[in-house]
Amino acid sequence: MFTFKSCLLMGTAALAVTPVMAQDRPSAPASDVEEIVVTAQNRAESVQDVPIAINVVSGEALQDAGVTDLRELDRVASGVQITQDQQNTYVAVRGIGTASNNETQDTSVTINIDGEYINRTTVLNAAVFDLERVEVLRGPQGTLYGRNATAGAVNFITRKPGDTFSVNGSASYGNYDQIILNAGVDLPISDGFAIRASGIYSNRGTGYTFHPNMAGLRAGNPLAGKPYQPNYADRSGTQDLKGGRLSVRFEPTTNLRIDAAVEYADSYALLENYAYVDLNAAGNAPTAGCASGGYVEVAPLQPGTQCIPLNTNFLANIDRSSYNGPTTGVGYQSMESLAVRGRIAYDLGDATVTYIGGYRHTDSIERPTLPPAYVFLDFGSKVETQSHELRLNGEAGNILYQVGAFYYREELNQEKGLHNPFIGPNGSYITYFRRSPVVSKSWSVFGQVDVPITAELTAQGGIRYTKGDREAVYENYNFVFNAGPNPLTTPAPVTLNLAQSEDNISWLAGLNYKPNASTMFYAKVSTGFKGGGFDAVGTYGPEKNTAYETGMKLDFGERKQHRFNLAGFYYDYAGLQNAVLLDNTKGGQIFNAGKATIWGVEAEWDIELNQWNRFYGSFNYLNAKFDDLAAAYAVICVPASGCVAPNDASVGDLDPVTPGVQAPNLAGNTPPMSPEVVISVGYDHIFSLGSAGTITASAFSRFKSKYFLTIFNERDLTQKAFTQTDLSLTYRPENRKFSVAGFVQNLENERPMVFGAFVAAGPDRVLNAGFSRPRTYGVRVGFDF
Repeated sequence: MFTFKSCLLMGTAALAVTPVMAQDRPSAPASDVEEIVVTAQNRAESVQDVPIAINVVSGEALQDAGVTDLRELDRVASGVQITQDQQNTYVAVRGIGTASNNETQDTSVTINIDGEYINRTTVLNAAVFDLERVEVLRGPQGTLYGRNATAGAVNFITRKPGDTFSVNGSASYGNYDQIILNAGVDLPISDGFAIRASGIYSNRGTGYTFHPNMAGLRAGNPLAGKPYQPNYADRSGTQDLKGGRLSVRFEPTTNLRIDAAVEYADSYALLENYAYVDLNAAGNAPTAGCASGGYVEVAPLQPGTQCIPLNTNFLANIDRSSYNGPTTGVGYQSMESLAVRGRIAYDLGDATVTYIGGYRHTDSIERPTLPPAYVFLDFGSKVETQSHELRLNGEAGNILYQVGAFYYREELNQEKGLHNPFIGPNGSYITYFRRSPVVSKSWSVFGQVDVPITAELTAQGGIRYTKGDREAVYENYNFVFNAGPNPLTTPAPVTLNLAQSEDNISWLAGLNYKPNASTMFYAKVSTGFKGGGFDAVGTYGPEKNTAYETGMKLDFGERKQHRFNLAGFYYDYAGLQNAVLLDNTKGGQIFNAGKATIWGVEAEWDIELNQWNRFYGSFNYLNAKFDDLAAAYAVICVPASGCVAPNDASVGDLDPVTPGVQAPNLAGNTPPMSPEVVISVGYDHIFSLGSAGTITASAFSRFKSKYFLTIFNERDLTQKAFTQTDLSLTYRPENRKFSVAGFVQNLENERPMVFGAFVAAGPDRVLNAGFSRPRTYGVRVGFDF
């Protein structure tokens, strides 16, 4: 617990009254079209002048869409796919992402909050509030953003203190007893010195999913006399979140600006239980020869019969809003995070030197329950991170340049165990580990230039050198029989002292052609890499991506009020990091295995039909395939004791060309979370009420074609194509000082699968699936003075 907690929350509690009030377009056409300014290339410039495929989402748009955390960002940024395995959030862009919570595996998309680098998947669940905008950069960003920007980058830019006193906020109430309160106040203290305080309170008192077996479990109490005390709540998916931020802007001279912020977030949630199918249960288990429906034998040359549920169809008829939970009840997550960030910029005239630094400390306890009768006991996880960047941006003649250096350090401590209370009188640990500590360090130097060749043509080049080191002490207890749900000290663990180092050079080369002020064409080649690491089995190397991209950005119309952007890309991806369960007493192993080819086309448009009507949308086509992917299978052995390796099948012989036994190869499969087509369309219409104000009717719908949840492309763990539609009606008076809105999100009540896995734990073989939120609706009142 943080001693700072009380001070910060007391300072923001009076202000915590939902995301900042949205500002729709004015009810009459403006004389000039508003320019969207971004800092994707570490300098302020129009989004249409940036040679990057980029989504820019304003803070107002985030509020209108009901986005209060990273998990919901893909509702407004169609090029992003976000999944969650109860407590961890994973981000994928253009078919590239990370679906593992291994303590040394990094994300494939860099996440930054005002320049503070965020890496841990649990920390990514922190509240998203009081934002100026979000920039989603698609494609490798290795030159400016460094390691782990293989797929892209997401930049959250918070709202900074203003020059005049102002108060804004909103309050919303919706189904599932959802209350969201958010507000901010700008306090100018003197010339060049201002403070902004903002806060959020979000509470969902009724969980999204009902579990009909919990009442019977409460009455029968199958864990009576056991040390473990389950929570037999009827519903899972409740949430309670509080956060506050205090920001300072100080400009003592015309050349110097200092921005600083301290931020605190505290969240508690009953984690959404998985729907599951017990593949050991009568009628579900495979028969000899894997002859029952949908099972496939993967190693016919090995003793016994190794079956995998490749073509089964058990999950198709599950009610995604009502299903039985595990015997161990409903799990929870409690997390506190304290962050301090700062930015100092000094204008030298022809150049600006900037320092950006961030520090974050996160404490969490996560106790997810897993079907049919497991609980992951967490005895405390702590993560401390710091990041520092020193950069010089300038102009020499007509050449724009920037050079800089970056340093990052993370220290992680964990102690966890997968516990089954029914194995032994007091239960048993299937696996138990302690990581004390895992230290990751990375530093880099970089530079990028924009060199005019002609008045219309500019060459762009960049390079970055990165050096990284990791070291850790791993203590593994493996299976421990008749151990109560307490921290382990005996027997003596297997201790591993692990270390890993790497370095890399990433680069960018491109041409930008701007024939007029409204049109830009660009073409570039860039590289990116994701850092390697180690697990309890061994080390693994980095992932690497070489990307080819070309695009066009076009503003048109009498006032340049229409916009159309087009991009095409081709990725050559190597060294894929994949987590595969080889031995359930050790957990998943991560290894580099294979290549992938990914290409696609993206189009975006925003058309102002007239002063009262706006039509916007996007089209994304993605073709993603593994070219080479050696893997291993978790299997069901028939009979149970008849296999050489009853928990896994690390070899197989399914290759129709090569005789004998080979490692399974998943070449031709599609990477997880890679829908082939994503289409979004939106329409806004403003009804004028004269001096009484306006009513804005908005409709937004998105379509996603089918996608897979794992590298194995199982039928059960495939999400079919679906649509989700959001509607809203917003009234604003002529002075626009307040608003009243009614909204419905996910009108179809579609709950697509966002997590899936075939899990082998202890003696159990289970299909797990998690789903996104159902239809939500409510009212929102906002103010801005």
